[in-house]
Amino acid sequence: MTARLPALATALAASALLITPPAEAGPGCDGLDGIDIPASAMSLPTGGGHVTAVTRTPTLCQVDADLLPVDPAAPPIKMRLALPQAWNGKAMMFGGGGYDGTIPDLTAQVPFGPADRPTPLARGYAVFASDSGHQAGPVGVPSLDGSFGVNDEALRNFAAGDATKKTRDASLFLLRRAGAEPGEIYFAGGSTGGREALNVAQRWPTAFDGVIAAYPAWNNLSEILDLGHLTRILARPNAFPGPEKQALLHESVMNACDGLDGITDRVISNPDGCRFDPHALRCPRGADTGPHCLSDPQIASVMAMSAPFRWPYPIASGETGYPGFPFLSGADMRTPLLGFGTTPPANPMPDTSGYGMRFWDQWVKHFLTRDPGHDPLAVDPSAPGEWRQRISELSAIQDRNDADLGPFQRAGGKLILLHGAADELVSHWSTTDYQQRVRDILGDRATGEFLRYYVVPGANHANAGTPAFAAGWDSLTALETWTDTGRPPRNPVVTDLNHPRTRPLCEHPAWPRYVGGNPDDAASFRCQQPAA
Repeated sequence: MTARLPALATALAASALLITPPAEAGPGCDGLDGIDIPASAMSLPTGGGHVTAVTRTPTLCQVDADLLPVDPAAPPIKMRLALPQAWNGKAMMFGGGGYDGTIPDLTAQVPFGPADRPTPLARGYAVFASDSGHQAGPVGVPSLDGSFGVNDEALRNFAAGDATKKTRDASLFLLRRAGAEPGEIYFAGGSTGGREALNVAQRWPTAFDGVIAAYPAWNNLSEILDLGHLTRILARPNAFPGPEKQALLHESVMNACDGLDGITDRVISNPDGCRFDPHALRCPRGADTGPHCLSDPQIASVMAMSAPFRWPYPIASGETGYPGFPFLSGADMRTPLLGFGTTPPANPMPDTSGYGMRFWDQWVKHFLTRDPGHDPLAVDPSAPGEWRQRISELSAIQDRNDADLGPFQRAGGKLILLHGAADELVSHWSTTDYQQRVRDILGDRATGEFLRYYVVPGANHANAGTPAFAAGWDSLTALETWTDTGRPPRNPVVTDLNHPRTRPLCEHPAWPRYVGGNPDDAASFRCQQPAA
């Protein structure tokens, strides 16, 4: 675990920050221009690194660097570090999203973070991140460029998380050269960044003091197989429910399940209690007769999306399936970038198909077959034929599924897990599975010492579009308090960033039940445990 300053030194440092003008309060960039980063500074193999640019402002120092690959055919890892003058003595690493390929915004908030609190950089954190070891090409959505997957080193940097540790080590080297030795180091990421967050706790348990993992795609290969399965189903003739039918399904589920939590407020807070049957929307004789009903092929598609997908062959990671998506529990699949998309999958893959379908397309072309002309609809995840061995090999890289977090727990690490119950792209059922695996290995008591898991009703993937509930919670302050004092989050409250309302943030498996009073006030709800 990173070294912690003694309490007295910490207090003195804090006092100094209060009485010293910001321009003199922290370390600067002097001596960082153009320096080399030795390969020995990183615990994983690299070709070393080099600072490519240093930018100075009155309030911070920004350093850009390239970390060079071992394979000369592999792209570099491009990383960035921002060190504020009014430094608080701590550091934060941000994870990426999708296929990465760009450096995250270092001025951003943590995933599902609050709107009324400063960002980590504004709080005085030294913040750093990387593009995970490749640079996205000129595509419509940079995070959907998987072309780097043809190179083994670039693939491991991204999928196995190697770039995360290399970036962390290089950033610590630069901070120390600047005279800044962080007392605590945190990691925050969502989606792919959530997988990276869990990966650092798994693989390098002493590298970070605390981790925020939001909607984590930890079993990436397994999810991709499910996405491929669904892509092929939605591509069948007459199987794709268009935007009007998606709206019909969403409203029907909302009407059937919204009040199960004691109040009708367009948020399904008890998703596990939702029992809507899409057959209630069946068109006469199962034929497609218009936007006011679902045909039999469309019902089959909707049912497949909400059902677990199992493959009948072993893979190296040991995973056997993916739990499906909670589309029948309030997710609004009309979110253009996520969800169903507006047109069915095809080859070539339309830009108007769902994010997950395009993710599958890139994976087939560049990870699996390494043939950019390969038809993604020609690969059947249930019976992959000649690609079965390659799928197994990739699973060992992409499924970051070691749930034995005992070393992280024993080192004093703290983990906050967050997920939206209406996530259209990464299933919260998968995160629930991961948390249960941790409990099965470590037991309830040890798990409770370092892990908290919260499911936010109505929240979708990364607050994209107009979710029923746009989650905002100051998880960073909660993590700081837990790390510094040993006090875990107590009765946390989450805010809807799009509406003036709050809800209790219930530790899974509890959910917020309305008990009376102002429906926009968290005090009017109680965390309800599921029925036995």
